[in-house]
Amino acid sequence: MSKPLKRIRYKKRDRRIEVGASPGSINISEDALKPVIMVYSYNDKELIKSEGKTVDIILKQFKKCTDHAHWIQVKGLGDKKLMEEIGSHLNINPLVLEDIVNTHQRPKFDEYDDYVFSTSRIIHFNKENELVNCQFSSLIKRNIIISFEETHDEYFEAVKARLEAGKGAIRTAGPGYMCYALTDTILDNYFVLLAKIGDMLDDTEDHLYSSPDKSVMYNAQALKRILITVRRASWPERDKINEMLRTENPLVSPEVKIYLRDAYDHCIQIMDLVESYKEITSSIIDLYLSMVSNRMNEIMKVLTIISVIFIPLTFIAGIYGMNFARVDPVTNKVMPDNLPELYSPHGYYYALLGMFIIAVIQIIVFWKKGWFSKL
Repeated sequence: MSKPLKRIRYKKRDRRIEVGASPGSINISEDALKPVIMVYSYNDKELIKSEGKTVDIILKQFKKCTDHAHWIQVKGLGDKKLMEEIGSHLNINPLVLEDIVNTHQRPKFDEYDDYVFSTSRIIHFNKENELVNCQFSSLIKRNIIISFEETHDEYFEAVKARLEAGKGAIRTAGPGYMCYALTDTILDNYFVLLAKIGDMLDDTEDHLYSSPDKSVMYNAQALKRILITVRRASWPERDKINEMLRTENPLVSPEVKIYLRDAYDHCIQIMDLVESYKEITSSIIDLYLSMVSNRMNEIMKVLTIISVIFIPLTFIAGIYGMNFARVDPVTNKVMPDNLPELYSPHGYYYALLGMFIIAVIQIIVFWKKGWFSKL
């Protein structure tokens, strides 16, 4: 018997929205993690890495590596001063900084004078088999891409391995290609998530056919909620990539657009899988309810057969239980139209025999109609 899925846990977010606050206000959530900054400066010859917790590490890397492209990875958003300093040094619109720290954004792509801004959703199961839904944001400037993540978890090991190996176009195609590589990794994780959901659906369906119980419906509904979450992320992600394909911004080069078309196809595949799995979960729930209904009908059928057999027997017992005597016990006069069999010899056994014969005849009739074979 399969175990029920753990209740889906969504990352709690403190939406500190102040009514009437000026646009571009940076309101850091109380549970936001302190940031850790990783800087990767690379060209076709070398890769230089640095780590720190202040904006100084970024500025030092810029001075040290003047002919490199830079990927700045900020993991954790719990420092308002750091966000303001990054915005000041890179000339970022406060509205963009507000969208970065307010981690309930849907995937989108925005263009500004000298940079572009995009967001995505990172959705995956953690080690406790619970669903985590986090925001990923990225800013692309000339030779610079800066990414922001809510947690300290590592999602881009494969990208970093490619960056260290220096194979392919990852070191030479600029920050636009790096944005594509990060986005494509997020989409690949969607495929991993959906593959796990597919296995869970198979287990739930097997459990439905072998020994169905309430956990089948609960598991199917939990999986359906996960699929709705993935759908809410994948649909706007497709629109975001489509906008990147249509933009004329030089930060998204024609070379990068070739790879973005592949990412767009991945989005379509994810959406198809989500819709297919949603139909399967709905079918499992409907099938379980139908099986419960059929089981209830079978139980009602058994009870009905038993009731039909005993109704005439109860009728006979009721008639002879009305106590209308044939002879008046005081005057010994015979009273017409009263029970003539009340004082018959062996009447009790004759009544039982009659009841037994009626029950047997009913059972034979029901058997010939095939009622018992369908129980």
